[in-house]
Formats: sequence, C-alpha cells, structure tokens
Amino acid sequence: QVQLVESGGGLVQAGGSRRLSCAASGLSFSRYAMGWFRQAPGKEREFVASISWSGGTTYYADSVKGRFTISRDNAKNTVYLQMNGLEPEDTAVYYCAADRAAFQPMRAPREIYEYDHWGQGTQVTVSS
Repeated sequence: QVQLVESGGGLVQAGGSRRLSCAASGLSFSRYAMGWFRQAPGKEREFVASISWSGGTTYYADSVKGRFTISRDNAKNTVYLQMNGLEPEDTAVYYCAADRAAFQPMRAPREIYEYDHWGQGTQVTVSS
C-alpha cells in the first residue's frame, strides 16, 4: 500500500531554517504530483506548496512564498520542503500528500480533496 513518511521536523528559532523530507513507497512516485500541507492547533489544514511530477510546476501559499521551496528527487522517491526565515506563525504539523491523479505533467493541485494519500505528519515548532 501507499506509504508517505515525513521527517525533519523539530524545534527551531525564529529566522532559522529547516528541511522536511517525505519518502514515498507503494506508488509510481515519479508520475504523481506531491503537496505539502500544514495544520496549526485549532486551525484547519491548509495548503503550503505543491509540485508537479516533473518538478516543472510549483505553487506556494502566499504566506510562505519567497521563504519555502518545494523540490523532489524522483530517483529517491522523495519530496522536500526547504523552509527558510521561519516565523512562529509557521508552527504546525506538516503533512505531505500524493495527488489522486497520475500521469498529468503540469498538474500540481492546491486543494486538499485533490490528494488521496497522506503521511502521518511531522511537527515543526518555531520559537520567538
């Protein structure tokens, strides 16, 4: 079955950086768009970033644009989220997710319902 395993979370000071990784198995990773979402305490899960299967298309939430970078290594079945300039407002559980539709080269959806498979999440806490 499909498994997505996030890692790289932890405690970081404001202004610092962190790189999250999501290792995928059980699917043809290189044919699926991937996304990162986050959920802060008491808030709904929200879109952070997405990347098409080729890596040629990326989207970011306005709140992270210019600070976060999504990338992927299809040879390693892994998607990354490089987070720079972290702010206390970035504190959340971060989830990676795999698109419900495969073989669409420019697709990089931003809606939760477009994703079928989710990881267990990794906590990122930014202290002020």
